[in-house]
Amino acid sequence: MPQTKRLKYLLLFILLISASIRCGVAVYVQRQLDRQPERTYVIEGDADGYWKLARKIIRGEEYSIYTPPRRVLRMPGFPVILAGAMSVVGEDHFGVRIVLALLGVVACFAVYLLGKELVNETIGLIAAAFVAVSPVMAGFSVLLLSETAFAVAMLISLWVLVKLSKIQYGAGDQVRGTLFSVLAGISLAIAFYVRPSWLLILPVVVVILVFSAKGNRTAAMQRALLMTLGFAVMLVPWVYRNYQVTNHFVPTTLWAGPSLYDGLNPRATGDSDMTFFDQENVLKSMSEYEMNQHYTQRAIEYAQQHPGHVLRLMGAKLLRYWKPWPNAAQFQSFWMMLAVSVVFIPVILFASYGAWVSRDQSLLLLITLGPVIYFSLIHLIFVSSLRYRLPAEYSLYILSAVGIYHMFFQLIQKKEIKPGQ
Repeated sequence: MPQTKRLKYLLLFILLISASIRCGVAVYVQRQLDRQPERTYVIEGDADGYWKLARKIIRGEEYSIYTPPRRVLRMPGFPVILAGAMSVVGEDHFGVRIVLALLGVVACFAVYLLGKELVNETIGLIAAAFVAVSPVMAGFSVLLLSETAFAVAMLISLWVLVKLSKIQYGAGDQVRGTLFSVLAGISLAIAFYVRPSWLLILPVVVVILVFSAKGNRTAAMQRALLMTLGFAVMLVPWVYRNYQVTNHFVPTTLWAGPSLYDGLNPRATGDSDMTFFDQENVLKSMSEYEMNQHYTQRAIEYAQQHPGHVLRLMGAKLLRYWKPWPNAAQFQSFWMMLAVSVVFIPVILFASYGAWVSRDQSLLLLITLGPVIYFSLIHLIFVSSLRYRLPAEYSLYILSAVGIYHMFFQLIQKKEIKPGQ
C-alpha cells in the first residue's frame, strides 16, 4: 500500500477514535446529569445563558436574556452553533452534546491540517492523535460551552494565516494573495464572534505581516488592508444591530466591564466571583451600556489605586492559567486532577523541546506558542482558569508533536549506530 494511502487511513482511524471517545463522554455526562434532577449543566451559568440564547434564535425571538433584558451580553457565535444543532436534533441536551462531540472531531482534524501545513503530514497526525485521546479536550467537547467551538474557528483562522504567509508577493500570486487576505479577515472575525477576546489578534497579525515583509512593504500593507476590510465587513451586522438596541457603537459585548471588575476589585482572587453583580443590581438604575461603562471605570480606578494587589493578582492568575490540573471545585477529585495532569505535563515538556529544536522557525513558533501566550497575557487582567487556556492548547499540541518526533527520531538513530561503527 502506498505511503500516502496509509497515512490517510491512519488519519481516518484517529478521527474515528476521537469520535468514539467524545460520543462516549457525551453519554456518560448526560447519564450523570440525569441522575441529579436538580442539576442541568456540568458548569452552570455560562451554559444556561448560551442555551437560552440559542432557543431565542430558534424561535425567532429577541436576542436577549434575563430581566431587565440583556441584549448585548454574549457574542452570537456559539449560540448560533447551538441553534443549528437544535434545528437538527431538537431542544434536547443529549442530542446537542452529540453534535458538539462531532465538532470536537472537527477540531482534531483542524489540528491535523494546521500541523501538516506548518511542518508535514506526520507532525499533523501525531498532534491529531494526542488531541483525539486528550481527556480534557474530549470532556469539554460535549459541554454546552464555547471552548471547543472557538478552538475550531481559531485553528481555521491560523491555517488561513499560514497559507497566506506562504504566498509570494509577485504578480503571479496576486490573486491568491488577495483571496487569502480576505479569507484571513473573515476567519478571524468568525473566531471573534465566538470569543470576543480574539479581537486584539487582528492588529497583532497586521503589525507582524507588515514589518516582516522586507522589500515588499507596500504589498504587505495592501494585504493587511484587505484582511482588515474582510474582518470589518463581517462585523457590520453585529455592530449595526448593537447600535439599534443601545444607540452606541459596541463592537464586542456589554459584559466586558463586569468581567474586568471581576478580575480587579477588593475581593478579587483570580477566580470568578460575580456575586457583586446581583448584590449591587446597578441595572435597576442604569442602561446596559451605562452598566458596562460603570464597572469598567471602577476596575480601572481600583487598579490605579492598588497596584500592589494587582501585581499579586497577576501572579495568582498566571498560576491558575498554567496549573496542570483544574481549578474549579467540582473537578478536584484525585482521578480528575491526575487525568488532566498526566496529559498536560508531557505536552508542556515535549512542546518545550519542540520549541528548542525549532528555534529558528519563527512561523511555527508564532502559530503554536502565540495563542497560548496571548490568552495568558489577556487573563493577567481578567479572571483566569484552565478553561481559557484550553482552546490555545490545540495549536500547542503541534509543537509537542515536533518535540516527540525529534526525540523519537534521535532514539532510532542512536539504536541504529552500534558501538564501534
